[in-house]
Amino acid sequence: MEQKIQVTFDEKQIILELDDSDSPKTVESFLNSLPFEASLNVWGDEIYTSEFPMSVKEENAKSPVQLNDLAFWPTGKAVCLFFGKTPMGNGDEIMPASPVNVFGKIINPDKSVLKHADGKIALFSKL
Repeated sequence: MEQKIQVTFDEKQIILELDDSDSPKTVESFLNSLPFEASLNVWGDEIYTSEFPMSVKEENAKSPVQLNDLAFWPTGKAVCLFFGKTPMGNGDEIMPASPVNVFGKIINPDKSVLKHADGKIALFSKL
């Protein structure tokens, strides 16, 4: 599957590429929820959304995750973009608050968006 998604806020754009190999139900639910607006929050080098309209349980959930992973956090019903380490990780470890369903990658990883994302409303839509 090669489906690209754009996340836009304040003239900033993050491009995501979905991967349904580990979490096909998560990808399907995500695509069915688009387009959708969500508020953004920053935690370390992670951006996570307000509650996203998806009802997906853990699906091959992982913790820790890899750099630039796109994931869904079932516990918080949030989409997570991992630009780097998180406060719960040791050293450079990217540790979500609890296991997440990884379902894609950030394909234009520009960490400067972290300075501008907190509290912003972003539109998630198909590219």
